[in-house]
Amino acid sequence: MDYQIRVKLKQEQIFFGPGVARLLRGIEHTGSLQAAAAEMGMSYSKAWRILHTAERELGFLLVHRRAGGNGGGSSQMTDQGQAFLERYERFEREVNAVAERLFADCFDGFSGPPDLKKPETGSTDSP
Repeated sequence: MDYQIRVKLKQEQIFFGPGVARLLRGIEHTGSLQAAAAEMGMSYSKAWRILHTAERELGFLLVHRRAGGNGGGSSQMTDQGQAFLERYERFEREVNAVAERLFADCFDGFSGPPDLKKPETGSTDSP
């Protein structure tokens, strides 16, 4: 048996979670929103919407964008974006560490419900 926790942040709506964090790490790695989205199998327009929603909810830019041209566009995390991502990832790590301890405390040695034996068919016993 195992469990799953997904840490998501919300105000009026969910605006930040593992997907946005992964997108930002992809931007950091590739220098491009489009490349990061492609690595995740996500359309550029969906990645842009997700990023825009997070920035609107937070009230600051997560990413500086430079429009494409002959040399192509680029994206880079802002200092505030980097700091916020690090806080989120720390929170996520700590939530998961607490959950691991609680899961072990609550379910250590649990093997499921006792084996309930079905009555044998064709029994000659009568009530």
